[in-house]
Amino acid sequence: MGFELSTEMTLLIIAAAIATYMTRIGGFLLITRMKTIPPRMEQALNAVPAAVLTTLVAPAFFTSGWDVKIAMLAAMLVGLRYPGLIMLAGGWVAAMACRHLIGL
Repeated sequence: MGFELSTEMTLLIIAAAIATYMTRIGGFLLITRMKTIPPRMEQALNAVPAAVLTTLVAPAFFTSGWDVKIAMLAAMLVGLRYPGLIMLAGGWVAAMACRHLIGL
């Protein structure tokens, strides 16, 4: 049972990385030229990380098996209450439980 990174997934990761970098640089350049940040621009810049994260998580959720879906949902629920490292551990435990105990 190996993990293969497809060409499409590799290109998606690269595109998301470039988009993240460009939005960070673009936001920095816009902010340095303004004396005050308009509220709508601040809201838009605050939404960028969630949008980029969604582009990374959504393909794995919709193309993977039930073990990955359950692990992602478990990580999301744990992440609502606990910090990142505990969230990752919760997702990992859910994936291992699905694979070894349930056989998904």
